[in-house]
Amino acid sequence: MSTRIDGREADVLRPVTIETGVQQNPEGSVLYRCGGTAVLVSASIAEGAPRWMKGSGEGWLTAEYAMHPRANRRRQMRERGSVGGRTAEIQRLIGRSLRAAVSLDRIGERTITVDCDVLDADGGTRTASITGGFIALALALHQLREKGLLKSKVLRAPVAAISVGSCEGRSLLDLCYVEDRDADVDLNVIGTEGGDLIEVQGTAEGAAIPRASFDAMLDLGQRAIPMLVAQQRVALEAAGVDLERLLS
Repeated sequence: MSTRIDGREADVLRPVTIETGVQQNPEGSVLYRCGGTAVLVSASIAEGAPRWMKGSGEGWLTAEYAMHPRANRRRQMRERGSVGGRTAEIQRLIGRSLRAAVSLDRIGERTITVDCDVLDADGGTRTASITGGFIALALALHQLREKGLLKSKVLRAPVAAISVGSCEGRSLLDLCYVEDRDADVDLNVIGTEGGDLIEVQGTAEGAAIPRASFDAMLDLGQRAIPMLVAQQRVALEAAGVDLERLLS
């Protein structure tokens, strides 16, 4: 019998719901929910590459991440001016992860900005941002293709992300906030549908973790990636996107 706070077994994802086209102006937008976490993600495409890339013929993808003041139980102050260290680190992670999904040399000198705004935070906000971010990215690239502005396939592979934790010696998939808070070890696993890894973030909060335990947690996370990609595919198909036409 499960002892997790929400009744799930150790290897079960939280329920995911995906709503596309929730904003009028971005080229791609999605409201991604996993359990009690909700992230609004938009992908915007602007003509012109960053100054340091001009003339290269390649484009760029960057990401921004922010928490709504009431994403948590108590209101937090908005970050104004320069962002904090945690926010900057998450933004870089999202950007790296989604750049791995797209062939930047095939989008022309354009800049894609993926904005991730956490509306409700119950653990896994960065991994939800990446998984939802891929959907928004695919929606945006689909628009370019439909307008005849992309002549070749631009996506390398679907990308998704998930958290894994070790709580009292037990590996748990897709941590909610309480599990994340109390975990002895916390991993964020970012990878592709085919099993390739993009990044693994891992921290032992106290005692060092045995290699065998780390490997078991990583395997648990990798097994979940194709399940998340399957849900990405369903959402994109419902939005009229033929993902295979965008994939290399």
